[in-house]
Amino acid sequence: MTSYVQRADREDALAKTPPAWRTAIRRHRQLYFMLIPSALLLIFLNYYPLWGIGIAFVDYNPFRGLAGSPFVGLDNFVDAFNRPQTLTILRNTLFIAIMKLVLGQVIAVIFALMVYEVRFAIYRRAVQTLTTLPYFLSWVVLGGTFVTILSSTGPLNTTLTGLGLEPIGFLRDQGTFPWTLILTDVWKNFGFGAIIYLAALTQINPELYEAAAVDGAGRWARMRRITLPGIMPTIILMAALNLGNVLNAGFEQILVLYNPAVLATGDVLDTYIFRIGLQGFNYEIGTVVGLLKSVVGFVMILTSYWLAARFANYRIF
Repeated sequence: MTSYVQRADREDALAKTPPAWRTAIRRHRQLYFMLIPSALLLIFLNYYPLWGIGIAFVDYNPFRGLAGSPFVGLDNFVDAFNRPQTLTILRNTLFIAIMKLVLGQVIAVIFALMVYEVRFAIYRRAVQTLTTLPYFLSWVVLGGTFVTILSSTGPLNTTLTGLGLEPIGFLRDQGTFPWTLILTDVWKNFGFGAIIYLAALTQINPELYEAAAVDGAGRWARMRRITLPGIMPTIILMAALNLGNVLNAGFEQILVLYNPAVLATGDVLDTYIFRIGLQGFNYEIGTVVGLLKSVVGFVMILTSYWLAARFANYRIF
């Protein structure tokens, strides 16, 4: 009888206890109140526009709106894949994006190793500052600068001509233009990308270098046997996380640098969506291409997080 009464009392006490989520809200109500503006922005700027995905499945009429446009099913998808330039644009996107990711990471790692070996602190900080600064400049500013430098009458080609060499069509030659995009993007971002590798280098135990030096290992041997293995998990992690950007070839950069002469090798998914969807008023095809890019990007992001957890023991959930 006593145990029954005690159990009943416990049940009554639990029934009177408010749920955990209600207690958390009451305890942290100021923080939740501060989240309201961000939540509203997220809803109206990220979730509400998802209604526009329906344009991919209708014969869109701007005057009738999405709800009043006739439904066509997957006809727009068939039309998008049957266009002759679709495969070319996809190939351009993959080539430019992958080369940016690969070269960007390789050069960032090499630069971080070089900076780490510098013992003159003032010089090291100056180099880091100068190489990181371009990352914070917009492509609108850098685009005008590169157009001036790399044009046929710019200082670079003028110097080549003065040396008796043939000028290079950085912005007008179809074979050279993709590499212009890749190398200028790497130049802009490698300094900032090296920061995380420099942070990883500082976590290596300095006693390992001292022990290796005592055993007669030179600088190159210490770098090969200690430094690179020490930051290899970070390199693998960044490579896995960058996989989600495999279809992001750089819209702003290409938009300010490309021209009709290099459209065959410089046109990517983002510029194609902008040109055909907004400038050409073909909203259906632009939405189809954008939707497919988003779906593939989402799958690649999930894959990248799986690879990061599998090979670098990195998890966000």
